[in-house]
Amino acid sequence: MKPTISIVVAIFNRRDELFELLHSLTQQTDKDFEIIIVDDGSLIDLIPTIRNFEEILQIKYFKKDNSGPGLTRNYGAKRAENEWLVFVDSDVIVEKDYIENIKKDILEVPCDAFGGADKAHKGFNLMQKAISYSMTSVFTTGGIRGNKKAISKFQPRSFNMGVKKDVFNKVGGFSEMRIGEDPDLSMTLWEKGYTTAYFDDISVYHKRRVDFGKFSKQVYQFGCARPILNQRHPNYVKISFAFPALFLIGYIMGFLEYFIFGRGIILAFYGLYSFLVFFHALLVTRNISIAAMAVISTYIQMFSYGYGFLKSWILLNILRMKPEEAFPKHFYKKD
Repeated sequence: MKPTISIVVAIFNRRDELFELLHSLTQQTDKDFEIIIVDDGSLIDLIPTIRNFEEILQIKYFKKDNSGPGLTRNYGAKRAENEWLVFVDSDVIVEKDYIENIKKDILEVPCDAFGGADKAHKGFNLMQKAISYSMTSVFTTGGIRGNKKAISKFQPRSFNMGVKKDVFNKVGGFSEMRIGEDPDLSMTLWEKGYTTAYFDDISVYHKRRVDFGKFSKQVYQFGCARPILNQRHPNYVKISFAFPALFLIGYIMGFLEYFIFGRGIILAFYGLYSFLVFFHALLVTRNISIAAMAVISTYIQMFSYGYGFLKSWILLNILRMKPEEAFPKHFYKKD
């Protein structure tokens, strides 16, 4: 018997992206699924967009006060009717065999939750493709989200994540974290004895941020969230989580070495790193402009994430602040 699926989409304002997501869902080879759209207090009307698809797709639409993505997904999950919850971000596009492959993989790989990778669509602009590269590259913290077929402890992310509904309910859904709520859920599942899996044939096209400034703010927030997650789930701390912070410290030390001692040994390693990123991005994207911007987006990712990580680690571990006090905007009160 095939698994039954409810797709849950938490959305705030992204009308054009919603149209593209729903259009991609109309193209599915397997059309047996429902869609739960939860409007998280959008300032623009999404109903006209939804009406374009309500005769083609099984859509349920709800609107609520703004509270952040995790609580909004929980709201949608409570209203889903099927066995599996599949969470996707409103700014993704799925391929036509997305649902078909999910059902096939669930039957082939026993698990309680699963996830897939993200990648850049050919229609994305050059900056979006560069950002996508840096967020999935083996030369950054995004490498684990790439093309591995077997990952012993894969953390599904909410832009492309499935969970059994009964398991989701047993662990209480997404926590009070507004940022980092998806790895928090993954590690909570592990702590409760549930299993996660990586499906390599359900990648989604993820737009992410469309300029470097917004991208920098986003990954800074991710960096702030990681030490909080380390406190909440100490059994799953990895040294690699600190790599962007060490990268940032090393870069600063490189400049100090150059200006104080007149040597550029440390900066030479960063030059080599930039060279490797550029040529790897060129190999992957086959576009010299994207490769050049990929170097910039990679440094933005590493520096912004690293700074957020360092700030959070100092506040939580040196100054002994509670996460809710140090980063109040990272949390909301659950119903």
